Amino acid sequence: MHKPIRRFALLAVLLALSPLALMAQTAPVGGYELPPAALQAVVDAPRPPQLSISPHRDLLALTQTPALPGMDVVAQPELKLAGLRINPRTYAQSRFVFGSDLWLLDIASGKEIRLQGLPKPLAVASSQWSPDQRYLAFNQVDAKAGSNELWLVDVAARTARRLTALPLNTVAGTGYRWMPDSQQLLVQLRPEGQGAVPVSDGIPTGPNVQVTQAGAGVKAIRTYQDLLKNDDDARRFEHYMLTQAALIDLQGKVANIGAPSLTLSLAPSPDGHYLLRQRIERPFSYLVPVDSFPRRIEVLDLHGELVKQIAELPLIEGLPTGNDAVATGVREIEWRNDATASLVWAEAQDGGDPASKADIRDVVFMQAAPFNQSPVTLARLSMRYVGTYWGHGELALLSESWWKTRKIKQWRIAPDHPERAPQLIREASSEDRYKDPGEPVMVHDEHGQAHLLIAADGESIYRIGEGASPEGDRPFLHKVSLRDGQTTELFRSQAPYYEAPKAMLDKDGQSVLTARESPSEPTNYFVRSLGAQPAAAPRALTRFANPTPQLSGVNKQQIRYKRKDGVELTGTLYLPPHYDAKRDGPLPMLMWAYPAEFKSADAAGQVTDSPYRFNRISYWGPQAFLAMGYAVLDNFSVPIVGEGNKEPNDSYVPQLVASAEAAVDEVVRRGVADRNRIAVGGHSYGAFMTANLLAHTRLFKAGIARSGAYNRTLTPFGFQAEERNYWQAKDVYQSMSPFNYADQIKDALLMIHGEQDNNSGTFPIQSERMYAAVKGLGGTARLVLLPNEAHAYRARESVMQMLAETNRWLERYIGPGKVAGKH
Repeated sequence: MHKPIRRFALLAVLLALSPLALMAQTAPVGGYELPPAALQAVVDAPRPPQLSISPHRDLLALTQTPALPGMDVVAQPELKLAGLRINPRTYAQSRFVFGSDLWLLDIASGKEIRLQGLPKPLAVASSQWSPDQRYLAFNQVDAKAGSNELWLVDVAARTARRLTALPLNTVAGTGYRWMPDSQQLLVQLRPEGQGAVPVSDGIPTGPNVQVTQAGAGVKAIRTYQDLLKNDDDARRFEHYMLTQAALIDLQGKVANIGAPSLTLSLAPSPDGHYLLRQRIERPFSYLVPVDSFPRRIEVLDLHGELVKQIAELPLIEGLPTGNDAVATGVREIEWRNDATASLVWAEAQDGGDPASKADIRDVVFMQAAPFNQSPVTLARLSMRYVGTYWGHGELALLSESWWKTRKIKQWRIAPDHPERAPQLIREASSEDRYKDPGEPVMVHDEHGQAHLLIAADGESIYRIGEGASPEGDRPFLHKVSLRDGQTTELFRSQAPYYEAPKAMLDKDGQSVLTARESPSEPTNYFVRSLGAQPAAAPRALTRFANPTPQLSGVNKQQIRYKRKDGVELTGTLYLPPHYDAKRDGPLPMLMWAYPAEFKSADAAGQVTDSPYRFNRISYWGPQAFLAMGYAVLDNFSVPIVGEGNKEPNDSYVPQLVASAEAAVDEVVRRGVADRNRIAVGGHSYGAFMTANLLAHTRLFKAGIARSGAYNRTLTPFGFQAEERNYWQAKDVYQSMSPFNYADQIKDALLMIHGEQDNNSGTFPIQSERMYAAVKGLGGTARLVLLPNEAHAYRARESVMQMLAETNRWLERYIGPGKVAGKH
């Protein structure tokens, strides 16, 4: 009688000792976890403030970034409508990181200026300097109180006050901007007397029907999240989008502008006499987000009266195939910054279809107030219009690009003389970082408009760039003559620092604000005087401390190696404090990456990053696990190259595998990693990479895949940089989908995903179905769905859980790391 019981008892013991059972014992099934204390310290490390330079370039506004919010904040009600995420209590975009402190810093003296009268608790969503620099406006959003307010800092008085008790509506933007005279702000308010939020009785009035007809042509519609589902959603969306435009003066007096509307954007002309409004209207769509809804583009006067309707654009449910496809009609419309009231916009001449043959793809038009004359042609382009840097009537820099070839061009034009032929000043590949001349330096005029900073000779501009080179990034400041292209180097970062120019503090390039760091020194801001001979040492403005001093001994190296096809690769190798390869031997390693597509092997092989950047240990990337004694190879190159007529993804898997093999071979050759104890991970497209590497190699004992997509048939109209749809490239979509090779995944895969992922293509069902496939095929996997989280995780509890899960996975499948201080 008792023998069967003993046999069952023995079986229970054996099952209890199985790997899956052991995992179940060590992995809680309910409640949030905390990772080891060393990882908690990384999460709770202080974060540096955000800086904003004043129009006169003599003051900085600093906004402190607070600690991560708790789940009690992140779990507040949130509406998901037409691609937007809305906090229904504040009539604002859902966001969970607000500035918790605000102060000023005088650049000349380096002294802090503390402000009186700030609201408590402070929750700064955004801030804007007035053009004359006498004021700083900011948006105070208190989610718990349900308030969304406009506040004003008087810079000279060093005081802050609420400007109006009327609540802002910031669902579709910041909700406020300065008028050019610095005496008023243009705001978007909740309409007074607005009715209650439409509530559904839950009883359907009929089916939800969608119809398409043959003959409409092939349209690529990406997979979007948070779309409208029915008319109840549409009515709620209209309620939260409805705003009343108004002008508020410095005493808080409010003057409404016209009637409330569903406004997407509202911008004053540089002279302050007109408003450019874009507003949406029905019919809405269940297939695309708000940016594709029908809209009217209008010029209004300051009373809200219509001056000119520029365009009436239809609903856009999909575009022609290709990343160079655009909608027809007016697009990229803006005020010309260097004129009183002139509009500039582009219109496609090829039907928006890159497959159509056309010598002229885009025409750029310009129309000046009072808008009663026909638009004039500013430029005729063979590629797509990108934008314009405005200088004055004789000088502007206009750019165009073409994704398919990665080609870019920049032209010098004279906007006051559109009859003059443009002058080509740059033609290059957007992938060629080594030859990137940098971005033009812009300054704000007395009306708050950004202009090119033009040197005293009237023919030279300034450019700030990353300075990519075979030695790593070396940021620079150049003076460039537009007459002959001659370049004068005013500053370039020098070892042992990484120092990036942020703003010029004068008109002659003699004084510049820089951000400097080194592997052991966090980013701080300095003032450099470039004209002194010999060169003077920079003057420190800030003295932010190392937020993770316990990891100050981390060793960082930029490594170079080759793929078997000859493509040069780069990675950033981090080794934990007190580690010595000869003494301690190879470590377990976590490798992390995000693949990128290229049309040129030479461009794919260019060096990225710098060996002189600060060892910033973030909870978000893999570096956090240095605290647990793991070696880390971050951002190891995974270039997917398709030269000539070849598409990169046609050979995605072989190139992916070759890149991973080369990285593993290199860290093993260096003696810092144990070939049998390496894990790989990534977020989003990096998660997709991770699952593919586990499906097609046995290089890794474990994978950590966060918020990824695994079945490309669920994103049939393109993904990442892939232009073709599923029906044009079935074999590519199939071969790239690790879901199709789930039976080949023999190593342990941890998947983490936000339950409310808002990213196009990475629906949570991607992880759910991938987990089900691995489970059904007898593989080893764990799926962790984080409540109330989007594509990036925001709550402290969620981030702690992510780190606890990852740490446990690494310890189980590649072993514990080297404990700091023990050899």
